[in-house]
Amino acid sequence: MRSESSQTTFTAEIIVAKRKKIAFVGAGNVGATCAHLCFLRSLGDIVLYDIIEGLPEGKALDMLESAPVLGIDVNVTGSTKIKDIEGADCIVVTSGSPRKPGMSRDDLLKINAGVMTNVGNAIKEVAPNAFVIVVTNPLDAMVTQIKRVTGFPKHQIVGQAGVLDSARYRTFLATELGVSVDSVKAMVLGGHGDDMVPVRSYTTCGGVPIEKVIDAKRLEEIEVRTRNGGAEIVNLMKTSSYYAAGTAVYRMVESYMLDKKEVLPCAAYLDGEYGVKGLYAGVPVIIGGGGVEKVIEIDLTSAEKKAFESSVAHVRELVEAMDKVLAA
Repeated sequence: MRSESSQTTFTAEIIVAKRKKIAFVGAGNVGATCAHLCFLRSLGDIVLYDIIEGLPEGKALDMLESAPVLGIDVNVTGSTKIKDIEGADCIVVTSGSPRKPGMSRDDLLKINAGVMTNVGNAIKEVAPNAFVIVVTNPLDAMVTQIKRVTGFPKHQIVGQAGVLDSARYRTFLATELGVSVDSVKAMVLGGHGDDMVPVRSYTTCGGVPIEKVIDAKRLEEIEVRTRNGGAEIVNLMKTSSYYAAGTAVYRMVESYMLDKKEVLPCAAYLDGEYGVKGLYAGVPVIIGGGGVEKVIEIDLTSAEKKAFESSVAHVRELVEAMDKVLAA
């Protein structure tokens, strides 16, 4: 029998894992929709920031009060102080003026470029390690401005574009064919605007090339509707879409937060890929815990390549126009 003095004493050490933090710069419809999805799936604590007094606080409290109903234990806060996004692991930027009837994405350039400058400076100061997803339109120019202002590496900043555009394309194709959306695989690349590029050569229904199940004329009509998908909703609701847009952003947040390494079409910074250097454009990428972990280059048909180059040229024009606005 051991003596009392020889007995070993064990000290229990309690280690509390800190939940990750997701911040939303802009608590409007898109930001709040995405935040709610993140809340429902308990991806991390949530901070809603907005300049409108009471809006982020109210939405946060409303969301938080639903937690007992669903048994969700994450914290949700709202604030009009940008410093409260400090230390965020992931930041979704939706702030800026929404698209209004008769307004193109290009028309938003002057208004939102200045907003991105302020937001980028704040992120750089209080959340230098965050993975940043930009949603504000005109997307390709706004994500460019955020990268310039923050100086973050290319894997740390991405724009939401292709996930939404591809979802619209798949929706219209599935409706046309009367099949489940899960049966339709599609990809939309290029700029997030009226010259986006639905890639037919990578679009299938049940594994069958889309051009074998839908005739060329009808397919062109569906692609035109896809390109005008945002404007169609604006004309109906008199404001930008948010259910589909917010859900598309959520898909990106989820892939990052859970390190899913999902292949998604996003506005990524190209450094020679697809023959493009120093510009953001919609291409398939792998999003995981390291952010944009890889840009995937796919073979395009000659027609698709020409359309992609035209779309990228428009992105370049947007960025140049933004530079003029900021320099004025």
